[in-house]
Amino acid sequence: MQHAEIVIIGGGPAGLAAGLSLVRNLRRVTILDSNRPRHSATLTAHGFLTRDGIAPSELRRIGREEFEAYEHANFHQAKATSVRPLSAEEARDQGFSDGIGFEITASGVRGNPDVHLFTQRVLVTAGLVEELPAFASIRVFYGTALHSCVECDGFEKSDAPLALIGETTDLFQRALLVGRFSSDLVVFTNGADTISEAEEAYLRSIDIPVDRREIDDLVGVQSEMTGVRLKDSTVIPRVGGFVRPRWHAPVEFLSEREIERNDWGLLLVDARGETSVQGLYAAGDIVPPGPRSLMIAAGAGAQTALRMNMDLIRATHHLGPVPNPRNSR
Repeated sequence: MQHAEIVIIGGGPAGLAAGLSLVRNLRRVTILDSNRPRHSATLTAHGFLTRDGIAPSELRRIGREEFEAYEHANFHQAKATSVRPLSAEEARDQGFSDGIGFEITASGVRGNPDVHLFTQRVLVTAGLVEELPAFASIRVFYGTALHSCVECDGFEKSDAPLALIGETTDLFQRALLVGRFSSDLVVFTNGADTISEAEEAYLRSIDIPVDRREIDDLVGVQSEMTGVRLKDSTVIPRVGGFVRPRWHAPVEFLSEREIERNDWGLLLVDARGETSVQGLYAAGDIVPPGPRSLMIAAGAGAQTALRMNMDLIRATHHLGPVPNPRNSR
């Protein structure tokens, strides 16, 4: 049976940054990664200091190598299947003197072995799963002509005829953001009532039309997008743009356990990054406000790691958790 001080579920930028920080603080850290990153369709990542334009897969590879260079680092290609909080008695039986601990099981992926271990603390950095609109051709253009992160890919779309497609309530805000990059933008709600009449009027006043008709599909030549085809067969010429997916937090391993979430299912944490389950932390895209750039996710992971390290230091000295004057749940 394996033991760790901290298990990190998710080996993306948040998880790898947290893992690197923790092993440098002499912690025994295990990272479990299912190798299903949200950005797998993206060819290049932007805005990451010293790595602008790098392939996301390369960024992960470099991060893993840096993490695994440390003696107490373990990385497993495995998908977490269960995270069970231990009773205080069980935790102490495993050598966790503060009575907090977890039993974790994970299923190996790509021929790697299954994992079964006990740990004092858990950090969830599993990211999010995207649910894109059900257009037949969307995957042909997603990651090249069409993107979800304006801050990440807006610069490359500057001055092009763009589409913004979405059914989420933040579509108006996203339209203002995309409008910074293109003076030829059309907002498509795909029949959803997500933009108010007042918001539509304001967008119209700054030359951003809103099309409320339902979309049939995206059209193009091979991988080059040329337009948005509506249900009435009208084609609006567009060479690319942005889509607002719906997101799901892939935390089935938490079962039906009582853990606080927001309306989108994201894990709510306090000012220290701890969820409503004592000893279980979360960072990165899986906590509000949700999807963010790789650099911001990495920073969030590193910040939460430092707080977890202090949590364990205080546990060793029987001082209890760090006082938390502000609860952000």
